[in-house]
Amino acid sequence: MNYLERIHLEIILAVEKEGSMTAAAESLHLTQSALSHSMSKLEDQLGVKLWQRKGRQLVPTQAGQHLLNTARRLIPQFVRTESQLIQFSKGERGVLKIGMECHPCYQWLQKMTNTYLQDWPSVDLDVIQKFQFAGIEALLTHEIDIIVTPDPVRKPELTFIPVFDYEQVLVVSENHPLKNHTYVEPEELSEETLFTYPVCSDRLDIFSNFLTPVGRTVKHQKIIETTEIMIQMVACGRGVTALPRWLVNEYAERYAIFPVKLGKKGVHKQIHLGVREEDANVDYIQAFLEKAQTSA
Repeated sequence: MNYLERIHLEIILAVEKEGSMTAAAESLHLTQSALSHSMSKLEDQLGVKLWQRKGRQLVPTQAGQHLLNTARRLIPQFVRTESQLIQFSKGERGVLKIGMECHPCYQWLQKMTNTYLQDWPSVDLDVIQKFQFAGIEALLTHEIDIIVTPDPVRKPELTFIPVFDYEQVLVVSENHPLKNHTYVEPEELSEETLFTYPVCSDRLDIFSNFLTPVGRTVKHQKIIETTEIMIQMVACGRGVTALPRWLVNEYAERYAIFPVKLGKKGVHKQIHLGVREEDANVDYIQAFLEKAQTSA
């Protein structure tokens, strides 16, 4: 006999989010007695407690935490599948959700999305950056459909397609002493202020592939969220940053900035698009992957 139902997953998520049975019942448009009865019945049928009380707070037991983790994974899939079925019933394809782990790649993405949207009028695009280097989990839990990343994580249920190569370079102003250097060594950045995107240092190429392996760092690291503001700060001599060479070239005419190679060999990377293996042959997803490869 099957005891576990979708409503049980929704309830345990709601209790975790709202903090109490009463608030969870209200958010789910249930009475508190109906909610409590449903979960008590499940506990009795399975012979396990899902919560324990600590003062006024409900805390998941080990079994409850396991159910909560399952709910976090499955409920977004239920919601997305229902939405897709409704869209299919209306003759629509739905929304293609793209998660970005490559901040500078917005410019590249914008170049190809216009023609993609023209080719697929029944598909909308939603670009999401809130994951900020936690996008693999978002892809696995169906919160996004495609991830744009320079750091693919190999898993059997995921497929990664290389889209284009790039070189990460140091970006300096026209008056910076490193401007005319063929390349820069890690120790030469020890007194620099480095502007970076708001991500962990170990996921930034200038640290993971240049400074950290030789035990070096910069004097200051300052977080800036937008590429153009970062470039303006560099152009005004407030510090340096590291960006793909192709992006620096795009801004070079507008701002007085200059690329300098990171080390004698340079720091070379690839941008990949990741999708779930089960979705790789969905027509509009496959079309996006093909367009991305030809637009690089």
